[in-house]
Amino acid sequence: MHIGLGLPIADPIALPEWARRADSAGFSTLGLLDRMVYDNPEPLVTLAMLAGVTDHIHLQTEVLIAPLRDPALLAKQAATLDRLSGGRFALGLGVGGRDDDHEATGTDLRTRGRRLDEQLAIMRRLWSGEPFSQTCGAIGPAPTAPDGPDLLFGGFQPAAIDRVGRWGGGFLAAAAPTWAGGLFDLARRSWTDHNRSGAPRIVAQLNAVLGAQPLIDHARTAILDYYEFSGRADYMAAGLLTTPDQIRSAIKQFEDLGADETILYCYGTDPDQVDRIADTVL
Repeated sequence: MHIGLGLPIADPIALPEWARRADSAGFSTLGLLDRMVYDNPEPLVTLAMLAGVTDHIHLQTEVLIAPLRDPALLAKQAATLDRLSGGRFALGLGVGGRDDDHEATGTDLRTRGRRLDEQLAIMRRLWSGEPFSQTCGAIGPAPTAPDGPDLLFGGFQPAAIDRVGRWGGGFLAAAAPTWAGGLFDLARRSWTDHNRSGAPRIVAQLNAVLGAQPLIDHARTAILDYYEFSGRADYMAAGLLTTPDQIRSAIKQFEDLGADETILYCYGTDPDQVDRIADTVL
């Protein structure tokens, strides 16, 4: 089981320190979430900076809301980050679900799933070196692998999870261990249905904070604010793991379900959490 860290979003200036500590401690991955109409750093820009202050740790969007973006520009940005990081970048993608994000970008919420599939087809073509069209040339740089960066797909509905097998890559599960197993099974079934060799990469997410009570309270407030739109804010805040035993137990549950990696999302901003969590799980 690999263990990564999901970066807090409240203080972007502190993120290079988080990244350096996580890289030195031996965490597998740095994850960063995406929203448009919210006070969070843009993930591709931020991860590009963090690639420059780290040597080994992988970098991952969890998840980038692709339908908000132009596919040709996104393909170029992802390939650039992939090359600059030496192949350490994984592109986690999802469709989102907030009206305001789509209003701000002039995109249609109702067609976001179809748009993501269209974007993936375009990006795969561009990453392989094909021209954009008969009248428009290729868009570089070339990624480190012909198919482009590793792909992960988030989601809860069968149609969303079926992208794992349809496009190849892995599944990102923002679900508690008690009900994530069924989602894992859907991702594996999609892989088999689309005649993929091997197995999909399964990545689980947990919300965690270790520290004094004010830090825990701050983390809970941040979760409530972030998930306010979803109608599940109280549920998400109640699932925050705040002790070493809770964190280790949840990771073990995901390991038993066959997850390859667990990302611990840290909503408190104290970078000493990196060391406390490393002492707990590494």
